[in-house]
Amino acid sequence: METIETGISFYKEGKFDAALAVFNQLIVKEGKVPAYLHYRARIQSRLGALEEALMDFDTLLELDTYNTTYISDKAVVLHLLDRNHEAKEAFDQALNLDPNNPYRYSSRAYFRDRIGDLNGAIADYEKAIELDPEDAVAHNNKGIVEEKLGYKEQSKQSYSIADKLTGYQAPESNESALPKIDNAPQNTIEEPIKEQEGLNLKAYFKVLTNVFTDKETRAEFISFIKTKFKRS
Repeated sequence: METIETGISFYKEGKFDAALAVFNQLIVKEGKVPAYLHYRARIQSRLGALEEALMDFDTLLELDTYNTTYISDKAVVLHLLDRNHEAKEAFDQALNLDPNNPYRYSSRAYFRDRIGDLNGAIADYEKAIELDPEDAVAHNNKGIVEEKLGYKEQSKQSYSIADKLTGYQAPESNESALPKIDNAPQNTIEEPIKEQEGLNLKAYFKVLTNVFTDKETRAEFISFIKTKFKRS
C-alpha cells in the first residue's frame, strides 16, 4: 500500500513521476487531504504541469483561505505561467498576512527582480535583512540587484556580507567571484533558467520554494550560486 512517506521519499529523491503516482493514489483512496494536495501541487509544478498545480492550490485555499504557504506557492505558479498581475496580488496577500516573516519579503523581492522592479526588489530584500540579518541569500540576491542597477560598491558590500555569513572564500583569480549578471530585461521566467546555465524549470521551482522556507536549503543555495556562476 502506498503511503505519504513513500511519496515524500520519491519527491525528495527527485523521482517526481513516481511521487505523483503515489499522491494520485492517496487522493483517490482517502480524498482531498491537504498534505496530499500540497505535495501533488508542488510535484506537478516541478513536472511543468502548472495548470494542474494551480487547480490543486485553488482547492487548498478553499480549505484554508489564509494559509500563507499555499498563497505564496500559488504566487510562484502564477509567475511561472506569466500571470504576473495575479502573482503580485498573491505575494502581497501572503506578506500582508505574515508581515514579520522575512521570507515573505524575500520571495516578493525575487519576484520583483524577475519582472524588472529592481528598486522594489531592493526595498524588500532590505526589509528581509532587517528581520533576519543572517540570511545570506537575501544579502547575495540584494547584491545581484544592486549590480544590475550599477551600484557597484553596494553590491560588493552585499556579496561580502553573504560570503562572511556562509564562510565562503572566493578562489584566487584575476576575476572577482561575483555572479555575472545578464543586463537583458528580466521580465520572463525563462531567463534565469536557461539550460546552458545548468538550470531548468524543476530546479528553479525547487530552489525558489525551498529558499524561503528552509534554512539548510538557503545555505546550500548560496553555495550553488557561487559555484555555478562567475561574478564579473
